[in-house]
Amino acid sequence: MASVGQIIFYSMIVIIFILAGLIILLLAIGLSGSSGSGLVQSSVQYPVGNLYNSVVLNCKFVAVDSKGNAVSNIAITWAYQGGIVFKYASKVNQLQNQLPQFKSRASLFPNDIINGNASLMLNNVQLNDQGAYQCTVSTSAGSGDVTVNLRVAAYSAPVFKTSNAMLIATAQTWYPLPTVQWTNFNGTVISTSLNSSANSAGIYKITTVLPSYKQDDNYGLTIQNNLVVSVCTVIVTDSGITANNNYQFNGAILLLPYWSLTCLHFPILLHWILS
Repeated sequence: MASVGQIIFYSMIVIIFILAGLIILLLAIGLSGSSGSGLVQSSVQYPVGNLYNSVVLNCKFVAVDSKGNAVSNIAITWAYQGGIVFKYASKVNQLQNQLPQFKSRASLFPNDIINGNASLMLNNVQLNDQGAYQCTVSTSAGSGDVTVNLRVAAYSAPVFKTSNAMLIATAQTWYPLPTVQWTNFNGTVISTSLNSSANSAGIYKITTVLPSYKQDDNYGLTIQNNLVVSVCTVIVTDSGITANNNYQFNGAILLLPYWSLTCLHFPILLHWILS
């Protein structure tokens, strides 16, 4: 028969894991799908911008009132760290107080505003652009806001060549530093070799080698960091190298609060005390 201490111990394990599951579920619900007020929404809450390229921060608003009429008096403000990224009101851009960091790099989609598009286009993305952006919209029907969290990475598709029975892939820009893996046609990992060098800005050029390959066989190359996954399929034939690449972007990382991690260790401590 189980002792009182064992009963308490196993009961606590069950309770703690139920609580941990509820915490994870609540966090997942909070970070998934569209977010924002009823009037203003964002369908992409955690976009990933590619360094030195353009990124769109998604923000949409309800463009009709309760009677189905088009709203008027549309005002849009994008803010970052308490400053103005872009402001639109009275049908004109109002950039007098724009943060210098975003001068000539931020814009809206003027022809789509009437249709409820308040999204921000940010050009020449920099590493220090990452963070939380607030989109606030007010119209004759009301007002609302939504937060969009921009993450910045650097990523590029690999370029392939063959040399001495080896298949070599080089990607010019990656940040943070990724890992790589080669797989054969049935998904078995056959190489994880990686050589990297960083420029003065800390951006990596990477090279990875498949030591040997068979002509007409399909291979996969995955390059990934915590933000971006590049998945490439490649085949070498008599006519040359054919490669197809696509990107996948990681969602927000769910982090349990520190107190929940402490709770998970509590049954172990309790068992030690009772034993």
